[in-house]
Amino acid sequence: MPIQSTGMNLSYLIFMIPGLLLSLWAQAKVKGAYTKWSQVRNYNNLTGVDTAEQLKPRVGLENVKVTRIQGTLTDHYDPRTDTLGLSQGVADSPSVAAMAITAHEMGHAKQDKEGYGPMRLRSAIVPMVSIGSNLGMILVMIGIVLQISGLAWLGVILFSGTAVFSLVTLPVELDASKRAKAMLSETGLAANEEERKGVEQVLSAAAWTYVAGLATSLLQLLYYISIAGRASGGRRS
Repeated sequence: MPIQSTGMNLSYLIFMIPGLLLSLWAQAKVKGAYTKWSQVRNYNNLTGVDTAEQLKPRVGLENVKVTRIQGTLTDHYDPRTDTLGLSQGVADSPSVAAMAITAHEMGHAKQDKEGYGPMRLRSAIVPMVSIGSNLGMILVMIGIVLQISGLAWLGVILFSGTAVFSLVTLPVELDASKRAKAMLSETGLAANEEERKGVEQVLSAAAWTYVAGLATSLLQLLYYISIAGRASGGRRS
């Protein structure tokens, strides 16, 4: 049993190394872009909160509430309460990075208002993914240990929701960034070419984290498919 466990761990590591490397690279890229542009003050001297308040009436999002939250880069939009949560480093910083991040989250608010399809789909599958990801892994492992292929493949099906979620998340995030750049440009809040360049770099770096997340999910799914296949060669129940 220890030998089989070691083999499975090694196999998992081989599958996941590309995703891990891509994730580390994406995180470094985000950190570098955020660090650089958080030190550059935007021309209009707008903090993240100011940026949100400036954008709200100009893009038809007057009902969005803006709050400060704990953490670093924990910024998010909650469609359940129509609330934009900005981390302290974004909410009170008059930087290009803060402006870009705020506009990105406002892009999500715009998606919510317009009923953007991929965003609605992502919200709808969250409960299924939350249950399926953990239960799926357990069923795959039980199926392998007991050599019950049907159980292992059921686990794979349940776990595949994680990859679907990551796949749906990517266009949602890319679209939010596209909306953010358009909003800042059209309203004149990104006042010059340098600021537009900074916004582009911050949002492009952030996009890579979602690409890495999708790659990791797909690699994990492939791993579980590969080991579920082993159970198919054993006894079935």
